[in-house]
Amino acid sequence: MRKIIVLLDSRAEYGILKNTLEGIQKSEKLELNIVVTGTHLMDQYGYTVKEIIDDGFRIIKEIPVKGHENEKIRIPVEMGNLMISLSDVFLEAQPDILLLFGDRYEMLAAASVAVGMHIPIAHISGGESTEGAMDEQIRHAITKMAHIHYPGSSVYANNIWKMGEESWRIFDVGDPGIENIKNISFIEKSALESDLKIQINRKTLLVTYHPVTLEISNLEWQINNLIGALDNYDGTIVITYPNSDEGSEVIIRKWKEFTQDRANTCLVPSLGSRKYLSIMKYCGAVVGNSSSAIVEAPYLKVPVINIGTRQKGRIMADNILCCGYRRREIELAIARALSEEFYMSARQSESLYGEGNTSKEIIESLENIEINEKLLKKKLYWDE
Repeated sequence: MRKIIVLLDSRAEYGILKNTLEGIQKSEKLELNIVVTGTHLMDQYGYTVKEIIDDGFRIIKEIPVKGHENEKIRIPVEMGNLMISLSDVFLEAQPDILLLFGDRYEMLAAASVAVGMHIPIAHISGGESTEGAMDEQIRHAITKMAHIHYPGSSVYANNIWKMGEESWRIFDVGDPGIENIKNISFIEKSALESDLKIQINRKTLLVTYHPVTLEISNLEWQINNLIGALDNYDGTIVITYPNSDEGSEVIIRKWKEFTQDRANTCLVPSLGSRKYLSIMKYCGAVVGNSSSAIVEAPYLKVPVINIGTRQKGRIMADNILCCGYRRREIELAIARALSEEFYMSARQSESLYGEGNTSKEIIESLENIEINEKLLKKKLYWDE
């Protein structure tokens, strides 16, 4: 059996990859080995490794984050420590393929180790663009390290090809987030309302705001403007924590201050994929700068207010309104998104990220692709 190692580092990617993980686990030709790190092992983010264990997946190693108190060097220190730990894990496990998702710095650390140990890398969701975040550089660096590519759309597949990757390495499988929605059993609205102790309806806003890593100097101004825009809003607001990038502690502190004595507002470190998508299905609009608003929300035909530059460069459906960081811009975008006219328009939007067969196509590729000298020896290919 082929031994596949999958690195999981955050709540978001686990929910997106769950169908693929189940497919690998059920395969008679593949052996699933999960390594967990990052926010999955952090109490302040809900210690979400419990969800992975409860779902019956085997974890071969948990690697707690070892960072640094100086925020400017925290990420490179974490990457260095993670590389050391992963070197030992890979040496012991002897994987045939390392499967990575997305553009987190933890994934870059894992890819660097795999390259040094001559382990083939399969990369999900390459070829995308997010101009406001350092994820842009990380994603493309992993693409050039990877030997097998699973982009989320034909546009992104073409971007990978333009980067000099040979076409036989690229599998246009669609985004796993779409498959996740197609297969999920949504939680009843009444059960969500009972759990969160709020009402959920077409005036409910689902808010997630991550640090824009290339604009950290004005992060506090950004979040203050968003809070200002929400301050006089009379509907229900559900807010989730940001990721753990530099600046996340500022956002969390501001959200705690905002929600402390505010009625009809709920702040949750982690909702989990099923609960998050269920709220998205029933809410009036998704607000912030999360990729879930770009990929999953169009499939559910929910209006989106995409703030700032973090997602700039991604292909976007017609249900998405983009606005700047200023308070008034955000207020106007929310008002338009919640209007009957835009709601009806959003109901006509179409997903741009595949048909929801992602995991099946990834599993078939992992089972059948030849692991040989041709796979490992990459070359630039500008014309085919």
